[in-house]
Order: sequence, then C-alpha cells, then structure tokens
Amino acid sequence: MVTLHFHGVLLPTGEETDLWVRDGTFTFEPVPGAETVSRGGWLVPGLVDAHCHVGMAPDGGMSTVDLWREQALTDRDAGTLLIRDCGSPVDTRELDSHEDLPRLIRAGRHLSPPKRYLPGVALEVDPADLPAAAAEQARRGDGWVKLVGDWIDRTVGDLTPVWAADVVTMAIAAAHDAGARVTAHTFGEEALPALINAGIDCIEHGTGLTEDLVEQMAVRGTALVPTLINVERLPEFAAAGATKFPAYHSRMMRLHGTAKARVRAAYEAGVAIYAGTDAGGGITHGQIAREVLALHEAGLPAEAALGAASWLARDWLGRQCVDEGAPADLCVYDTDPRVDLSVLAAPARIVLRGRVVA
Repeated sequence: MVTLHFHGVLLPTGEETDLWVRDGTFTFEPVPGAETVSRGGWLVPGLVDAHCHVGMAPDGGMSTVDLWREQALTDRDAGTLLIRDCGSPVDTRELDSHEDLPRLIRAGRHLSPPKRYLPGVALEVDPADLPAAAAEQARRGDGWVKLVGDWIDRTVGDLTPVWAADVVTMAIAAAHDAGARVTAHTFGEEALPALINAGIDCIEHGTGLTEDLVEQMAVRGTALVPTLINVERLPEFAAAGATKFPAYHSRMMRLHGTAKARVRAAYEAGVAIYAGTDAGGGITHGQIAREVLALHEAGLPAEAALGAASWLARDWLGRQCVDEGAPADLCVYDTDPRVDLSVLAAPARIVLRGRVVA
C-alpha cells in the first residue's frame, strides 16, 4: 500500500504537525520513502454527516445499489467520510464492502404508527408492538434506532405526538437493553418532554425545543442534530397544507421563524450539537459545508460548528480522529476553515482509508 506524508496545521489542536499514513492508518512516526501529498495545509479529521439517508430515492422512486453509490460518492467528494444513516427504507449493508465509500453507521428503519409518516419510508407498527420493533431495529442497525416522534395528524390538522409517553419509555428502554442508542424526528413541542424524560439519546430537528427542555437535555446529555438546511424548507412544507390545515401551516411557519434562536439557546445551555444535512429527505447529498455554515449563523462559534461536523461528531459516534493507529480518514484545506468556513466546500485533498480519493 502507498505510504503518504502530510505537513500542516492539525485540527483541533492547531499545532503544526507532520503526519504519515501507512497500511491505511495514521502514524506520527516518520515513514521513509513516503510520498508528500500536502505541505502547509490545514488537516481536519474526515467530516461527518450525522443525519443522512443513503438509499432513499428522490420522490419515492426506485432505489438501487447504483443510486446508493452515487449518493455516498457525492457525500464523500464533499469531505463527508463518516455518515450516520438516520433511517433508510432499504438495507445498504452491501456498501460496506465498497472501499471507496464513506463509512456508514445505520439506524435501521424509521419506526412510526400506521399512516403517521412519509409513505413507504417508515416501518409502521402498532403502539403495543413498538418496544419489540425497537429491539429488532437495534439488532439490525449499527447501534442506533430511529423513532418518528411527531407528524401531522390529519384528523386535527396539526402536528401531534405519534406515541403515548409510556410507549416511548418502553421502546427506548428496549433499544437501550439491546445495546443501541435512540433518536427521534420531532418538529413540534408536545412530543419532546416524553422523549427526553424517557432518556432518549438524541433529538433530530428539534424546532420545538423550549428553554426548560434544552436545560434538561444538557443535564441528561441528550444531543441535538438540528438539520438547519432542511429546516429552511419548513415554509415549503407548510404551504402544502395551508388551505386544508391552517393550524399546521401556522405552526410550521412559527417553528421556522424561531429555529436558529432555539439552536443558539441549546448551544448556550451546553447541549451537544452535531451537523446533519438530512440528505435524501428532500436535500441533495454533499451539503455538509452548508450545514456547518448554518450552525455558525445560528450562533455556534466557527470552531464549534466545524467540530460538530468533524472531531466532536466522531467522538460522539465512537470513531477515532487523527490518532496513532487510527483509520486514515482526512480532509485537507488550503486555508484555515476556522477563519472562513466556506472553504469546507472545496477540500484540497480527501483521504479515505489511507488513499487519496479526491
């Protein structure tokens, strides 16, 4: 295997460093004869998209292995080398053998009651069966289970929780007992207390978070993945139901208007926040740079926003960064991304599994 050498400023330490890649892993010990790939750049642990949907076809179309590869390659070429696939209607495990693709951490199927989520996306289960279904998805996934926490209830014309609090509590306990962490889709306010009180590990979107709830999340260690570039689309979702469901339209517009302030409040309260694009859920793949910028615009300092898509997210997901013997996944930038986050959209080098891939 080719041996590589990098010289640059290693983040997050900010120290000027010489780094080598040998047998697909990092070492700080000099490797004679290594090819110098980059000198003078900024070295960032491979980026992370913590909310992505590889395998979800646009507009509900046919999902094929070729499509899965195309989506994952698009993410890779944007610097995303680790993906938490936050619910997919197909089993993409075949991609694990594709050495040129990002590493995937899967959450199995979304779990929702019948007719309370996007058609064909969720595994629809009756409330009484949710704990068993959560345990089963824990066994099928890679350490995560994804619940649908709320969705439009057409009988009342507004967002409502899809599960009772006791059902949520039992399901989260069942997933934890099976060795998995649990996350949930939520837009509104009402579903959040039960999820957080039940010990959920992460909230997706979280546009309904209140001051009291973010304080509880900070104490409990509940993470937030706000998917801000998808939250930008809430007016579009609202418009689709404006005539028939005016209460839903009003609610979604209000949530959109306060989304960034709620992310800022969560950060200031000490909630761990990670970058996720929701690619596949109406967002095209390869948008991690946009999400990092959106986090910064919401109030996260530039370094915190970058860490939310790199070293902090890797640690949260149990994956190494640039450590001795760690798998060599690295992005190199010509200028300091902490000073100008827009450079994340144009990595100078991308190294995946010890090979320069872009």
